[in-house]
Amino acid sequence: MKDIGIIGAGVAALHLGLYLRQHGVEVSVYTNKTAEEVAEGLLLNSVSHHHVTVEREARLGVDHWPEDEYKYFCHNHYLGGDHPQFFRGDFTAPSRAIDYRIYLPRLMRDLEERGGRFVYRNMTVPDIEDLTTVHDLVVVSTGKGDIAGLFPRRADKSPYTRPMRKLAVGLWHGVRRREPNSVELSIAPGVGELLAIPMYSFGGHVMALLCENVPGGDLEVLTDQKYADDPEAYRRLMLDKLAQHHPTVFSRIDPNQFRLQGPKDILQGAVVPVLREDYVRLPNGKFLLALGDVHSTVDPVVGQGANSASYSAEEVGQCIVDDDVYDARFCEKVAHRRATRVEATTDWVNEMVALPPAPHLQQFLGALATHRSLCDEFTENFSHPDRQMDLIATPERVAAAIARHSVLTPTA
Repeated sequence: MKDIGIIGAGVAALHLGLYLRQHGVEVSVYTNKTAEEVAEGLLLNSVSHHHVTVEREARLGVDHWPEDEYKYFCHNHYLGGDHPQFFRGDFTAPSRAIDYRIYLPRLMRDLEERGGRFVYRNMTVPDIEDLTTVHDLVVVSTGKGDIAGLFPRRADKSPYTRPMRKLAVGLWHGVRRREPNSVELSIAPGVGELLAIPMYSFGGHVMALLCENVPGGDLEVLTDQKYADDPEAYRRLMLDKLAQHHPTVFSRIDPNQFRLQGPKDILQGAVVPVLREDYVRLPNGKFLLALGDVHSTVDPVVGQGANSASYSAEEVGQCIVDDDVYDARFCEKVAHRRATRVEATTDWVNEMVALPPAPHLQQFLGALATHRSLCDEFTENFSHPDRQMDLIATPERVAAAIARHSVLTPTA
């Protein structure tokens, strides 16, 4: 029987483990936190799962939140500047956002009930190398420092060496949902972006406010000023900055009810977008396969990290099930199979965080406001990053997309 070791217990690891157990493969997951510790910990992210990921969860038998109350159905967009614009794009099927401190522990229990084995320990590079003599294949889905360094950075897909945004995300009460329920993307040119994401958490339905702040800009303080130092001062700062730069989100806030869900429900920091090599050969001749964040680290500005990781997990799982030899040929097949979508995700994120934004991207975003069908296509493509890059990769593609939708009735 095949025996796979997985390092990490994020969405990529758990989706891979669940897929493999469906096909009778032995799975051992190595992580340093139990389900209870994850549930009791700090906010992990503000992840949304788009409909292709929700459909994958159904195939895995872990669609635990199917009701409409957990779903959102469209994106609203606000483009600030001298001539602000507000417009909407619809999905073909809904997305949803569940606090990962609820989501991951539930899937950990699912995997354990289905025969997956959890080993709780901190992992080092020598530990991982040792596991290659125990398992047929070791998949690394998380890790920083030396572990991430196992997989070389791909310079062709990793143009940045520093964070392009400074991040601050919190789960807030007192922010009214739109009808229909939706994510709102607000862009303050030269200053940053805000994603307002309706999320289900321990306190019920809250609003995740993900602030993507340009370094050196007026909103950078939302990352640099620590909430824990003075919670009330930070709350007032949020209100002031939202009113100034993201007015359509601010208009939905009741200042008297606006409060963080709790002291653990804020995350401040930054990431450097990077794509690493798919695999590495160890001195003992065995191979390690990269998955999830250790393979593709993306800025969350377009909400693709978890969706890309889940997609990649299914592709890796299918390759493991279909093959019996986990050598260089196997790793090459995995890399080829998932390249189009994973690389498109990387390219899309790199386009969105570029400073200044490319002129053709600015042209495209402006066109969304006057071509509803183009905005719908852009919104639906949050489930299809490869199709998104077909729209926005070059000035020629942007011009063609606008021309194609111009024959339809433009709507504001």
